[in-house]
Amino acid sequence: MKIFKKLFSNLEANIITFTVFLLLVFSILVSVIGYGSFTTSFEMEYDHTTYHMADIAAGIVNGDEIDLYLNEGADNENYQETKLKLDTYCIKMDVSLIYVIKVDTSDYKHFISVFNCVGKDTPYTEWELGSEHDTTNDEYREIYRRLYEGSLNYGTIYRTDNLRGAPPHITTLVPLKNSKGETVSVLCVQRMMNRMVEARRPYLIIIACSTAALMLLSIIVTAFYLRRQIIRPIHKIIREAKRFAAENKPGEKLGADISYIEDISVLATSIDKMEEEMLRYVDNLTVATAEKERIGTELSLATAIQANSLPNTFPAFPDRNDFDIYASMTPAKEVGGDFYDFFLIDDDHLALVIADVSGKGIPAALFMMVTKILVNEVSHFDGSPAEVLRAVNERICKHNPEDMFVTVWLGFLELSTGRMICANAGHDDPAVMRKNGDFELLKSRHGFVIGAMDTVKYRDAEFTLSPGDKLFLYTDGVPEATDKENQLLTIDGMLKALNQHKEKDPQGIIEGVIQSVNDFVGEAPQFDDITMVCLEMKGEAMSFRLIVDAQRDELEKVNDFIHQHLDDTGFPMKEYMQLDLAVEEIFVNIATYAYEDGKGTAEIILSKNNDSVSLTFIDQGVPYDPLAKPDPDTTLSASERQIGGLGIFLVKKVMDETFYEYKDGSNIFTMVKKLK
Repeated sequence: MKIFKKLFSNLEANIITFTVFLLLVFSILVSVIGYGSFTTSFEMEYDHTTYHMADIAAGIVNGDEIDLYLNEGADNENYQETKLKLDTYCIKMDVSLIYVIKVDTSDYKHFISVFNCVGKDTPYTEWELGSEHDTTNDEYREIYRRLYEGSLNYGTIYRTDNLRGAPPHITTLVPLKNSKGETVSVLCVQRMMNRMVEARRPYLIIIACSTAALMLLSIIVTAFYLRRQIIRPIHKIIREAKRFAAENKPGEKLGADISYIEDISVLATSIDKMEEEMLRYVDNLTVATAEKERIGTELSLATAIQANSLPNTFPAFPDRNDFDIYASMTPAKEVGGDFYDFFLIDDDHLALVIADVSGKGIPAALFMMVTKILVNEVSHFDGSPAEVLRAVNERICKHNPEDMFVTVWLGFLELSTGRMICANAGHDDPAVMRKNGDFELLKSRHGFVIGAMDTVKYRDAEFTLSPGDKLFLYTDGVPEATDKENQLLTIDGMLKALNQHKEKDPQGIIEGVIQSVNDFVGEAPQFDDITMVCLEMKGEAMSFRLIVDAQRDELEKVNDFIHQHLDDTGFPMKEYMQLDLAVEEIFVNIATYAYEDGKGTAEIILSKNNDSVSLTFIDQGVPYDPLAKPDPDTTLSASERQIGGLGIFLVKKVMDETFYEYKDGSNIFTMVKKLK
């Protein structure tokens, strides 16, 4: 599993995969369009050539003698001569049939055979002269009528199904007229369509081979180009950034020629420029305090650098629709000690960080930068938030002669399930709003601040964010905002501001809180950095799936699975016991009675949202509807009641809703418990 995660988090692999996917889509479109055009062209060719064959064949038959042929029979000398010519033409043109019929014009449902010529290697037998037959279908009947009425010059019919053993074919029908210009019969030429089918096969083979060759070539070229122009330059930039963060010394210039790609080239030159400016800024700190103007310029640069070091482009993940996030930091001075960060560890895990460094100004900003880089770097390795904070604390304590410290809240959110694992190093508790509810503090055990003692251990806490839930992270600059009377906004004031704007999206909530803080503070100066992050979960109710053997001893595994995903729902103990009772009754029934040979599986699907929890049990055993049996009469004594039915009766009593259906060979039983 880790191998696949690493593979799909690899930039080169993702781009190559996407390129191959686009080529596959393109080849399919080309095949479909080409196949359709090829078929249409071939059908047009069949239509035109068959018509010309029929037109030539019509010239062989004398329309004035049709009735004479029918009256005198096959002994007529002209009939025999015409029949011979048609037979010869039929074989020479390699067609299946050439036949002439006289149609009953009263209803066009019957016709009489005049000539009938059968080609080589066909499954047909000749009709006798004068034999009567039924019209094949309404399509033929309509063409007969229009040919006799003169509203149609010729007709074409394609037949590919309901052929009674005959191969797919095309039939062209032309009128035979007498010397007065009256239609007296119809001549038909039938050709098999096997050539069209055979001609399309090599076309598809060529498309498939061309696509495979193009994909192989694209993979080779793309891999070579990516490695040279993207992967290697990015790795070089990362190494240089880590080196500079650790050493804070000038190194080898990356240069604009690191890649032909403008964005990477600009990034490399920006890193070079940032290192130069950071080093220049640190050098300038040693200059005499008299150089205020220069220091002011450097502070402006530091402000820009700090602002650019935090995610500040929103929407931050425009291609993701399962969550929305927004953040803001307003430093009390030119640069601040607060910081936030969020980044995808992989496609299913989002890291969120908010921190507050002791002190203000340049030292706090530098300490903030170091802490942010360490948290980001360590978070990308396997480990829980508590383990990340422990590793960061150990590294900071080794190089912290000024005894600075930082409070940190770090959480890893599993986006597919909403499961949040977090650790707190002395930071303020976050606020959570459940769907259609109010913002409330989510309290957990705090660890010691980072940078104070290198032996501190942290603990993970866990909660779940369901679709519609919102998470609000902040630094103490929000509740401790102070007005000119030295009154604090307080936690309650912050929650009040949050709930005034709770219906808005994350950006609207943060902007609303900022406005509330500004209204409260008025003209009083800002004494502390104000930093906020707001996350909203999108999507529908979350579902979890478990498949086990339909055996009684698997009941404990089923219960553990259900408890694992319901610990955050706030179920009272009474409801938990009722749920366990219902689960045991249904699962044991499946394990005992579903499979006659005792071998089979049971699938359990748990779905939950803010209002209810549903459990669905699926097995492929003997069809059985547990809800079909009447409820037992509980007014009777145990000896008077019929055996059985009490268990499912209890399930219906303790659950709010129960459903059963038998679909696609499976028993599907669902029970719902509403959250009160």
